[in-house]
Amino acid sequence: MIGNVKHSHPLLTLKESTFRFLSSLPTSLLSLLLLVLLAYNGLHVFCCSPPLSEKTPHPAAFSPEKRWSNLSSSVSTSTHVLFSVEENHPPPTLKSNSSIFHHPHFKTRRGDDSASRLAKRVGKHKRRLRSLRPESRENEFSARIEEFFAANSCKLRFFMTWISSLNSFSDRELWAIQSVFKVHEHGNPCLVIVSNSLDSTKGKQILSPFSEKGFSLFAISPDFDSIFRNTEAEPWFNLLRQGIIKPGEISLGQNLSNLLRLALLYKFGGIYIDADVIILKNFTNLRNVIGAQTINLKTGNWSRLNNAVMIFDKNHPLLLQFIQEFATTFDGNKWGHNGPYLVSRVISRLNQNPGFNLTVLPPSAFYPVVWNRIKSLFQGPKDAVHLKWVIAKLKYIRSTSLALHLWNSHSRKLQVEKGSIVDIIITMKS
Repeated sequence: MIGNVKHSHPLLTLKESTFRFLSSLPTSLLSLLLLVLLAYNGLHVFCCSPPLSEKTPHPAAFSPEKRWSNLSSSVSTSTHVLFSVEENHPPPTLKSNSSIFHHPHFKTRRGDDSASRLAKRVGKHKRRLRSLRPESRENEFSARIEEFFAANSCKLRFFMTWISSLNSFSDRELWAIQSVFKVHEHGNPCLVIVSNSLDSTKGKQILSPFSEKGFSLFAISPDFDSIFRNTEAEPWFNLLRQGIIKPGEISLGQNLSNLLRLALLYKFGGIYIDADVIILKNFTNLRNVIGAQTINLKTGNWSRLNNAVMIFDKNHPLLLQFIQEFATTFDGNKWGHNGPYLVSRVISRLNQNPGFNLTVLPPSAFYPVVWNRIKSLFQGPKDAVHLKWVIAKLKYIRSTSLALHLWNSHSRKLQVEKGSIVDIIITMKS
C-alpha cells in the first residue's frame, strides 16, 4: 500500500483532496462558489479579447519590391486577417498602401468590379475619340480661324508661319507684323500666324503690343492633319511621319512652311507673306498674284519666281497644282527645290496651257534687291557718293515696290545702320 501511495499520480491525489474539501463545505457556500465561477466564465465568453500585439502596426509605403516582405512581417500580428487577404486579395492586385487590418471583403470586391467597368468605359471613350479626332480636330482648327475672321470683320486675310523657336523671333519679324497693320490701317486687316511657339504664354506676351493697339492678330498652333486633309499633302505627310520619306539635310521646318502656306491659302484664301517681308503699299486690289525674283535680261521674261509673297483666292486650282508638285517631287536635300523653284516649275509648265487666273508681277514688286545684295540696304551713307545712291535706291523702292523682302537667312546678323534704307523704311512704318 505504501508503494502504491508512494507511486500514485499527483493529479489523482489532488483531485481526491479537492473533492473531500468541497464535500466538507456547507451547501450554501458551495452554491455561492459555483455562481462566482459561472459569472467569470460568462465575462470571458462575451468580452472581446484584445490583439496579441499591444501596438497596431502602420502599413509601410507600398512598392512591388516590398509587397511580399510587408505581408510577411505582418503575419505575426494578425494571422486571421492575413489569411483572408491572401486568399481573396492576393498581393499582385493591391492598388494602394491601405492597412491590412481594414478588410472590407465585399466592398473591395465591388470596388474591383466597379474599377473594371470604369476601365472598360474609358477604353470605349478613347476609341470613340480616336475615331472622331480627325474630323473634330479639323473642324476645331478651321472653326477657330473662321471665327477669328468673322469676329473681326476682316476684309484682308494675311497669313504668316513661324516654325522656329521664340529665341530667333526678332525685331525683323515685328517690323513685318507692324507693316501689315500700318499700311492697311483703314482696310480692316487681320493676321493669322500659324506657329506652335507663338501660340504660348510667352508668345502672346511678345505679340501683346499689337493686340493692345487693337490690331486683329491671332497665333494658332498648326494642325497638319487637318490642314493637309483631302489634298496630296495628306499622304505625303503620313509617309514622312512613318519615316518612309526622309526629311533630308534642309531644315524640315523650312520645307513644312513651304507646304503649309500653300495649304492655308487653298483652305482659306488670302495673302501669305514671309515673316521677313516689310509691306510698303496697300494689297487690297491684288488677287491671284505671285512675284518674280529674277528676269531674263535678254527676253524680259521672268526666270525665277518666289513664294515669299502669294495672294490667292480660296480653292484656287493652281494651289492644288503646287501641293501636288510638292508631294510628288519632294527633295529635302536641295535648297529651294520645294519652295521658289517649285512654283517656278509648275507655272512654267502651265504657261504652255494657259487658263489659270494668275498675275506674275516683276521683281521690283516684292524683291527689289536680290539676296546677295541685301547688305547694301542695311548700310548708312559713308560719303556723298554713297548718300546719293541711298537716296536714289530708296526713291526707286518707294515708287515701284509693294513690299521689301529682307532675306533674313542672309541679313539676320546685319546691324541696321543709321540713315540706311532699312532704317528709313522702318522709321516711316513705325
